Formats: sequence, structure tokens, C-alpha cells
Amino acid sequence: MPDDPARPASARQQAEDHYYAALDLVLEGQHEQAVEQYRQSVEADPKFTDALHGLSRALQDLNRFDEAIAVARKISEIDPDDILAHTSLSILYQKKGMVPEAEAEGNKARVLGWKQQLKKKD
Repeated sequence: MPDDPARPASARQQAEDHYYAALDLVLEGQHEQAVEQYRQSVEADPKFTDALHGLSRALQDLNRFDEAIAVARKISEIDPDDILAHTSLSILYQKKGMVPEAEAEGNKARVLGWKQQLKKKD
């Protein structure tokens, strides 16, 4: 059954539309505009971690490390086993000179990676 044009798109579809618009903006080097699209994506679907990852990275590219850290922390709250969230936090903490925090997050990412490898062997 085709989509009814009178019916609004699902929240997830709206989130994905903003997400893909943000990706295009990043490719064009328009990071500020990409941040806005990522934020709209997350507003439509707060648990859409792909958009949160994109938002964190766009903020990092703009040297807005504190905001990027807050977003990466949110990802790890939504999905504690998300290796990329911990890797991103490690990188962001390193950029801020927060070496112990960076090492702790890097270790979390490594342990999660090992756990995933062990699961694949079973």
C-alpha cells in the first residue's frame, strides 16, 4: 500500500530524512547546517544513534568538544555496548587534554570489542 501523502511521515522517517540531509551537508563542508539537521533528526527520534554519532562528529569538527562529549555520553547511555561511542569519548577527552578520562573510555571500547569478538566465535 503506498504512503498516504495526507498522513505525516513517521518519526523515524523524519529522523532519517534529516540524517541524510545532514550527511550531504557534511560532505559539502557545511558543518553548522549539518549540526542543525542532526539535531532535528534526534528531535524526531531521540534514540537514533546514527544521528547522534553524526552530531557528535560534526560538533567535534567545529571544535565544540564539550557539546560533542555530551552527545557521545548520551549514545553510551542509550547503548552501553556501543564501541564507537566510547572511542569517540576517548578521542574527545584526549583533544581536551583529559588523559585519564580518555584512557578509561579507550579501555571500555577495547573490552567491548573483545566481548564482541568472543561472541562471534561461539
